[in-house]
Amino acid sequence: MQGPEYPQVRSHDKQNNVAYIAFKEIPPGGAVDTRPIFDDAGGALLVIDLSATGELLGIELLDAARQLPEIYRDLNH
Repeated sequence: MQGPEYPQVRSHDKQNNVAYIAFKEIPPGGAVDTRPIFDDAGGALLVIDLSATGELLGIELLDAARQLPEIYRDLNH
């Protein structure tokens, strides 16, 4: 069985300027640790989702217009 390729941009909300990149399929309740990552000025840049074992599951970009590579900005999600 062939599944989707990862990583993949799972959502991109242009109105709120956020996007979510998944590194694998995340089952309900799979992300048990969510950690914000801050810039030097203390502003949140992104949020990472981790599994119970510390595996990186996904990243939410909080300034997607700047952070998301241009090729992904116009995809419909």
